[in-house]
Amino acid sequence: MRSLGEPADLTYTVSLPVVVHDAPDDEMAVAIADVPIIPVYLDAMAPSTMSISVVTADSLTVPEIADFGPVIPALPEADEVCVRRPAPRRITATATASAAAPDAKKLRKPIPEGTLQRFLYSSTFHLVNVGDSYAERQRKALEARIAARFTGGTRFVPVLSRKGGVGATTVTALMGMAFADVRDDRVIAIDTNPDRGTLAERVTKTTRSTVRDVISRSGSITSQAEFESMASRDETGLDVLASDGTPDQAQPLGEDEFNVVADIASRYDSIAVTDGGTGILHAAARAALQRADAVVVVSGGSVDEARSASELLTWLETNGYAELASNAILALNTATVGTNLDKVEEIEAHFLPRVREIVRIPYDPMLATGSVIHYHGLKPFTRDAARDLAALVADGLSAGQDA
Repeated sequence: MRSLGEPADLTYTVSLPVVVHDAPDDEMAVAIADVPIIPVYLDAMAPSTMSISVVTADSLTVPEIADFGPVIPALPEADEVCVRRPAPRRITATATASAAAPDAKKLRKPIPEGTLQRFLYSSTFHLVNVGDSYAERQRKALEARIAARFTGGTRFVPVLSRKGGVGATTVTALMGMAFADVRDDRVIAIDTNPDRGTLAERVTKTTRSTVRDVISRSGSITSQAEFESMASRDETGLDVLASDGTPDQAQPLGEDEFNVVADIASRYDSIAVTDGGTGILHAAARAALQRADAVVVVSGGSVDEARSASELLTWLETNGYAELASNAILALNTATVGTNLDKVEEIEAHFLPRVREIVRIPYDPMLATGSVIHYHGLKPFTRDAARDLAALVADGLSAGQDA
């Protein structure tokens, strides 16, 4: 078609390539040759007959095919028991580590006590720990005896004497303080002296209440705090229940009255030490003996004082308390006026076959004043004697000791 305005004699010339497409070698390898087929040639080359072999099913051999599927076991018979194995416990790395490594704190020995032992421990940067010194081991063993646990209720320990001035009240206070200083339960000392005892004067008074107040209010005492508020407590934790008031108002406790006080003490205290004053024939002393689990007999260091203590043991032996007498602890107070140190060993030789043990109470300036006893201010020998006395008494109370 000619566009408007073009000349009539205009000619277009288009040059086409000679080879339109050059096939690559890989295409030529599979290409069909461009040769015409002449039918006459096919007829000449074709065979005259053709036979086809047919394979029947009988002659056909099928190869076995391997089965690689899962092997399923047969179910058990009816009379067999199928047991299910539990899945193995999964052990985590944390559990394995904790089981393999023990607690280092539990295996670590405590810091040793003793001057040389602690110096060695500190100077080696805690690498060498030889343990406590012999003295510290002895101290801890003694405290373990004092702190022994008991079953079966409160233990009552009367302190007995037949002669005044031998220091029964002092021994009662010392033993009670030694118990309270070590034990973590309650210890009480009860003054049952019929002649207005002075036990409460050996500690700092924190109350004006007496055993009479406990008796009169016995029906309303329903807690440990109420009972303890009527006693004075010293620095060791010992509760001291004072005897009746002034001498002109004092009235000896009867047997029933003592039992009222003792019953209340049995609710809250582990050990009750009683100071019966002079003599063992008054009602409170008899009631205390009926409850006694052990007794402490006090003697001075003179022959006359020792004779009175010997007569007291004889009375116990002949009045139904032979077992208490044979298990008694003799507190030999060597600070009395008539003490003859040359005779002390003879006195001890007299008592050894009759009592379980003997403890010497040494002279101490604080005890000699007869005033308040500050337990931790006593001379070391005096404090050791008090601890020995408490441990020996505790040994006699340990028949019902807890495991």
